[in-house]
Amino acid sequence: MSRLQRMRRPLRGDTDINITAFLNLMVILVPFLLITAVFSHMTILELNLPPNQKAPDNPDQKKERNFELIIRNNEIVVSDTLGGPIRSFSKVSGKYDMKAVTDILVKIKAQFPEKQNITILLEPKIPYEVLVEAMDASRVVDVVEAGSVVQKELFPIISIGDAPS
Repeated sequence: MSRLQRMRRPLRGDTDINITAFLNLMVILVPFLLITAVFSHMTILELNLPPNQKAPDNPDQKKERNFELIIRNNEIVVSDTLGGPIRSFSKVSGKYDMKAVTDILVKIKAQFPEKQNITILLEPKIPYEVLVEAMDASRVVDVVEAGSVVQKELFPIISIGDAPS
């Protein structure tokens, strides 16, 4: 036999594909992907437009009570659409006192437990972080019950808009 014929001769016998390395890779990747998928949740908070504040067409029609959190450059005002301002909190050393805002909202929620909505009104140039803090302060509150911390709902339906001048 010449050398050329030996090289062109087909191999005898069946060859198996060795997939051991691929299976090892899958054994490592599948649990890793399942574990990391748990941490990729997105939290979405639904926001609404503020309710219309026009005077009712019918004088017999009663105006609805809504609560507002007005964030200005130097203060936060908690107000009621029927009664006007309830409480005002000035900025202290460049920061808003969100704890005091939450405390007054807890008192309001105790008086009006059926109310679910609040409107957050912002002046221009208010930082986004302040809006997020205000939304967190008005949505839920941490309460200690039976030795454990529980989150209680305050005003989960949040509307945002521009503050009146």
